[in-house]
Amino acid sequence: MTSEQKSSSHGKLLAVVTAAALVIVLALLSAFVWPGWAMNKGAGGTKQQPVASNPAPSPSIKAKELPQDSSPLLKAMPDNVLGFARTEAAPSANWTVASPLEEYSLTYSTGNMSKDVTLVVAQWAGSDAAQRQYEMLTQALKGQDVATGGVKVSGTSTGQYIVKTDANKGKTATAIWRNDTVVFQATGSTDSIKRFYPKFPL
Repeated sequence: MTSEQKSSSHGKLLAVVTAAALVIVLALLSAFVWPGWAMNKGAGGTKQQPVASNPAPSPSIKAKELPQDSSPLLKAMPDNVLGFARTEAAPSANWTVASPLEEYSLTYSTGNMSKDVTLVVAQWAGSDAAQRQYEMLTQALKGQDVATGGVKVSGTSTGQYIVKTDANKGKTATAIWRNDTVVFQATGSTDSIKRFYPKFPL
């Protein structure tokens, strides 16, 4: 190889090395100086905005303990539903004419009596008897529909529900639902009922 060829090869190698170094410097500048995409952890080079979380409100009052000899149905009633705590639970006779196996009246409160929810729950020996009670209760409801639909447990239909405001300017509302052999009726202010019944676990 002549000296002229050696010089030409050396020049080409130097140009390649210089170009590579320039590319690396530009890449580092673009990553960490402008526009700073390497410092952003969000996909697509944009910073992820923090998502505001709205945790379920906790009751400001403590739930009242149930008697030790409570039936399985009564024990299934939750201590708390959102910001509502169970403050009363006693046997009820509202639906005696329908011959339920057992029936209870419960109060769920936030500490503000105007927002209390009264819940009547009863169980029958079969779903047909519970369905008849559900139909009787819902047919007696007056007012404007808020919501209706089916109750499902693990994908299986176990009943229905309906929510209506009262005829007095819609200030109060009633939610009635059937889950197999058990019927529930929740009454209270419209705002309380709208919050309460979707979160009730049964």
